[in-house]
Amino acid sequence: MKKNHLFLVFSMLFAAVLLLAACGTSDENANEQEDAGASDEGTTEGTNDFSVAMVTDVGGVDDKSFNQSSWEGLKAFGAENGLEKGAGYDYAQSEQDADFMPNLNRLVKQDYNLIFGVGYKLADALGKVAKQNPDTNFAIIDSAVEGDNVASLTFAEHQGSFLVGVAAAMKSETGKIGFIGGEESDLIKKFEAGYRAGAKSVNPDIEVEVDYAESFAAPDKGKAIAANMYNSDVDVIYHSSGATGNGVFAQAKDIKNGDPDANVWVIGVDRDQYDEGAIGDMNVTLTSMLKRVDVAVQTVAQQALDGEFPGGETLTFGLKQDGVGVAKTNEEAYTEEIGAAVEEWKQKILDGEVTVPKTIDELETYLDEL
Repeated sequence: MKKNHLFLVFSMLFAAVLLLAACGTSDENANEQEDAGASDEGTTEGTNDFSVAMVTDVGGVDDKSFNQSSWEGLKAFGAENGLEKGAGYDYAQSEQDADFMPNLNRLVKQDYNLIFGVGYKLADALGKVAKQNPDTNFAIIDSAVEGDNVASLTFAEHQGSFLVGVAAAMKSETGKIGFIGGEESDLIKKFEAGYRAGAKSVNPDIEVEVDYAESFAAPDKGKAIAANMYNSDVDVIYHSSGATGNGVFAQAKDIKNGDPDANVWVIGVDRDQYDEGAIGDMNVTLTSMLKRVDVAVQTVAQQALDGEFPGGETLTFGLKQDGVGVAKTNEEAYTEEIGAAVEEWKQKILDGEVTVPKTIDELETYLDEL
């Protein structure tokens, strides 16, 4: 009996030791797993805590031009970093200029880390909001705003416009081409000056008809202006007018639909607008002046996420930075001969042989020297 009693005591003690050891191991593992989970969670939150948004100019986020290109850049950034729309990235649409300030303030209140203002027209509103909210980063496209928390993104639109001017002059059969701008401003004058300079460099005798719709969101007016131009023997029109340019495409397609042999062309802007020119198995888009707003937006957003936001700096995206360029999608219309000429003039610009004018005054001087 005594031996049995001692055996029972030792057995209970041994079981207790095993139980304590197991508990200790379990707690240790739990703590290690908890620490690992906290570490993983912290990494995820590091990305998910960052958020970026943009305020559009008028014309809508799907204007097939400037706003849409910016939004595509933001979506690409979101996809690359695992962010979700509405939480990690989003946009506020402006129907009129009066919406700029409320939209910017609303995004600030929603704690977005970086807020883009799409277009020079937002410069004043963004400057005021940025000054009132120094802990939020902002970026303005197509303008320069002072502030340590503001990055200014500009483009050499005159360089890209020069190249599509070369293409227009070579494509024209009538010796008359057109330019339709949105609102008349220093920015849109850069497009006009570059376009006219490029066309005149190829054909000094070419006529360039110019008109402004005074709106970036008036496709009906764009259509009417285009109709007048095409009726006066203009056969190539370059538009720099946002959603107003949709009317230019509509008019060219109407003409082509009525007469498939009609020689009418549109040069798109900001993004490749080849799809906008499609009509059956034909296409009226000669080319497009590519302004890589999407690349600029994605680049600056990534810099902000990486803790390298270029606050207080003005960044310029030109030919050298692949910030502007020429679309070659319509291979049938944009011939090898046109492409070769465009590349030749592009190299001259890159080599410093040609300084493209960016104002009307500079254009007049440039033309005097041809």
